[in-house]
Amino acid sequence: MPDPDGPPRQLALDLPFETRLDAEDFLVSPANEEAYGVVEAWPDWPDPVLLMVGPEGAGKSHLAAIWAARSHAWTVARAALRDADVPRLASTGALVLEDCDQAHGHEDALFHLLNLVRERRTFLLMTARHAPEAWGLATADILSRLRLAPRVQLGAPDDGLLKAVLVKLFLDRQLVIDTTVVDYIAQRIERSIPAARAVVDGLDRLALERGRRITRALAGEILRGAEDDGEDT
Repeated sequence: MPDPDGPPRQLALDLPFETRLDAEDFLVSPANEEAYGVVEAWPDWPDPVLLMVGPEGAGKSHLAAIWAARSHAWTVARAALRDADVPRLASTGALVLEDCDQAHGHEDALFHLLNLVRERRTFLLMTARHAPEAWGLATADILSRLRLAPRVQLGAPDDGLLKAVLVKLFLDRQLVIDTTVVDYIAQRIERSIPAARAVVDGLDRLALERGRRITRALAGEILRGAEDDGEDT
């Protein structure tokens, strides 16, 4: 039973929170500055195909969205690529192919796409968590073509980037947080943007529900809850 003399509790509504992928929302750090520079350099690329490789949450999709907005590219998941769609996709002038290592099969479509992109001198940006050698490709000619393409690597967020992301996520929700709370969280979470987003989301909900400001103690509750969930899985 809630304490009638305690602070009022508010209902934390499960409202969708939009992830912003605009250029001004991208935070540049040593972990991603090389990839950011390559996106900025377009269309002066040395090759029509670019591989962007990095761990989950490193910013690949955000950079791809920035490039897609500038180049008017279509964006397609590798898992959805089919050979019948390739001529149309290769004729758009620019294409983003996402999560290239998260799908298998239909290698004929990927082979056809790589050939048409080079033939027509259009642009293709491919994102993946791992290098092509780890994609499990059965077609040797695809791997040889991918090895010809420039490759840019993104690293996991460093301390500075992780803290900057946390601050931005809080500000996006109009939450003003003490820097000691940000430092406390950054030292205790996985180094990834999804982990930062999950903690901020949880803190926003808990603070609203309890009618309290966000403190280290509140952050500690969320982080311990996340650890307990991990132990239960």
